[in-house]
Amino acid sequence: MSGRRVPAWLSAGSLLLSIAGAGISAYLTYEHYSGSASLACPDTGTVDCLKVTTSSYAAVLGVPVALLGLLFFVAMTLLCLPQAWRAPLPWLPRLRAVALLGGAAFVLYLVWAELFRLDAICLWCTAVHVDVVLLLGLVLVGEAYVEPAEEQAPVTSPLTISDG
Repeated sequence: MSGRRVPAWLSAGSLLLSIAGAGISAYLTYEHYSGSASLACPDTGTVDCLKVTTSSYAAVLGVPVALLGLLFFVAMTLLCLPQAWRAPLPWLPRLRAVALLGGAAFVLYLVWAELFRLDAICLWCTAVHVDVVLLLGLVLVGEAYVEPAEEQAPVTSPLTISDG
């Protein structure tokens, strides 16, 4: 089997979005563990990163949401490497899509918490949320442009031994 043919814009775009998400999530993870001492975001009014990142919604079962985001984007970076896109493994596109759908569902939960429970939004978190949605859209639309792996005919030798 040969590899799938993937448009360059799909593998490059998805990898770029994954790396950007990992970078923002790494920053938010650092801020979480450093006590948000240097968080570059307003902390007054509706835009209040400190309120969001230190709220009870900033952790799930004791694990910081920022760290979950970093782990998600590291996994997405691996799943969006050009080699992963070209791999003729039928489960890989499904895994990529399921991971992104799960990430988008979690984003909806976090946006709900920001808007309706905390009455505050975090600009850095919003950047991550937009990144996940863009990545989901790019991957789902992009899959339509991927050409499947082609079956290769077995190699036969032009020389054959006859029984005669």
